[in-house]
Amino acid sequence: MKPYIVLAFGVVAVAFAAIFIRLAEAHPLVIATYRLSLASLVLAPIAWFQARHELRKLSRRQLFLAVASGAFLALHFALWISSLSYTTVTSSVVLVTASPIFVAIASYLLFREKITARVIFGVIMSIVGAIIIGFNNWQLGGTSLQGSILALSGAMAVAGYLLIGRRLRQNMGLLSYVFLTYTSAAIFLLITTLVRGASLTGYSGNTYLMFILLALIPQLLGHSALNWSLRYVPATMVTIAVLGEPVGATILAFFILEEVPAVVELVGGTLILAGIVIAFSKNTANTS
Repeated sequence: MKPYIVLAFGVVAVAFAAIFIRLAEAHPLVIATYRLSLASLVLAPIAWFQARHELRKLSRRQLFLAVASGAFLALHFALWISSLSYTTVTSSVVLVTASPIFVAIASYLLFREKITARVIFGVIMSIVGAIIIGFNNWQLGGTSLQGSILALSGAMAVAGYLLIGRRLRQNMGLLSYVFLTYTSAAIFLLITTLVRGASLTGYSGNTYLMFILLALIPQLLGHSALNWSLRYVPATMVTIAVLGEPVGATILAFFILEEVPAVVELVGGTLILAGIVIAFSKNTANTS
């Protein structure tokens, strides 16, 4: 049960991300840069004292894959955070969690991971729920369509990040992996932000607080919990669990941002949770 408890904790933590992003008044690239940079700075001394021996022994291939994973993560955040400027929290978070489609196909083609009928049915039910939630706020054309495309592209990027992480975490410690991945993602984002000419200074105290909260809760606690789970849980199962994020984000948006969910969103959320339960029920029974 322990891997699934940690996985559930990670999903709750990442659900706060959209709220913190909405409350931060800054360019999406700046938000993403601060999120990964602050997380990397917190991890640096811990990695030095506890993982430096492993980091020194990593092969060039492992280092390359970790940097590639960071590149996918940077792209994911750049695209998804940008989408929140054009569409609602619910639509954005729902579409970005469409990654199980891409992960399931790639996991089978690349790693030959077995996908049972129960998992397939759970994925389909969860995706149907995600579509129902997103449909309520979907508008063809205009900024809403642009936001939807950005969010879906972010889902493709995070699928690559999870797939590489699944492979690396089999033989690499969590601390070494997240440090290399978060740091490389931060560097990619920092370079992109500077090239685009976005300012890294001059924001309000509340915005800087949101940067810190993003780094600590969704990133260090949430994503690290998901990465820890990748060593014990198939990547497809991790992405199915992340489908619970839209439900949490919708609830938080209601209480914090006063975004009232429609009935169809509640129905969709129920289907998402049902899909997760169906996909997980047989797997959790075999996990100690």
